[in-house]
Amino acid sequence: MRQARISKLEIRIGPAAILIAGLTLGLFTATIIAEAQQAARIPRIGLLRPGSPPDPYVTQFLQGLRELGYVEGQNFTIEYRWAENRTERIPELTADLVRLKVDVIVTAGSTGGIAAKQATSTIPVVVPVVTDPIAAGLVTSLSRPGGNITGLSTLNPELSQKRMELLKETFPQVTRVAVVQDPRMALTDRQATEAAARALGLHLQVLEARGVDDLETAFAAAKTARAGAVNILSSALFFNNRGRIVDLVANSRLPAIYVHKGFVAAGGLMAYGPSFEDLFRRAAIYVDKILKGAKPAELPVEQPTKFELVINLKTAKALGLTIPQSILVRADEVIQ
Repeated sequence: MRQARISKLEIRIGPAAILIAGLTLGLFTATIIAEAQQAARIPRIGLLRPGSPPDPYVTQFLQGLRELGYVEGQNFTIEYRWAENRTERIPELTADLVRLKVDVIVTAGSTGGIAAKQATSTIPVVVPVVTDPIAAGLVTSLSRPGGNITGLSTLNPELSQKRMELLKETFPQVTRVAVVQDPRMALTDRQATEAAARALGLHLQVLEARGVDDLETAFAAAKTARAGAVNILSSALFFNNRGRIVDLVANSRLPAIYVHKGFVAAGGLMAYGPSFEDLFRRAAIYVDKILKGAKPAELPVEQPTKFELVINLKTAKALGLTIPQSILVRADEVIQ
């Protein structure tokens, strides 16, 4: 009789035990699947560039990520978007990255930063190169950006002063300098340039160019006003059309100084400014911190730490200009 009762009890408990075991196994399996799905999902970076590939700054950004242990296709992917030198496409391409819900957007310049700010307030944005992020309305302060945007600023009034000093030292006979400015850019660079000119006793002729068609008019005005040299201020428009600008300067037979060495590589005379390669490599550090949970609002906007003076002696010879040895010995790169 005792054995029979045990058997009946076992029969009654059996289905419940099986049900509990099944539920437990199901929960365990679901957990494993969820963890596998989570592990399979790798971060996506939205990378928007104003030009076309190949892009040396993208190369530097990827190098920065590699140095931090990232391998494209293994522990992160990139959604590339290229504006192909058509600035008007940047808002559309930015909106596309937002629709894809990438984990972080990397863009450049105030144009890219503003487009990102208008497109999203939640996706983190890193801007490796922007002249004045406060004036552009991208951040509330450099130390505490306050929103979803951070990055690196090229704003440094000392650079504007240095470029004017280099022009004066290289060409001491110059008394009048034409400054070409994109009026859509922050006035900070222009104001610092004007202050430097006053300190050096130079007269400035400010010429505005908000489009490609304005460039030829600006250089014609510089020649008519008998400017002795040209200072090209920072602008994505100017950089994307650097070949045309260099040609216009060459036709005017005027010495010119630029912010970016890309102009010198295209045949410009001389450039002094921050190393953009270094800025893009450092942008990878921001992306790494954000992917690990840091908030852009709390990541301070940093400034350049590496600067370059580049001179094109071939261009100097073509223009009949002599670069003093005191300038050449300070150059980081001399193009023969």
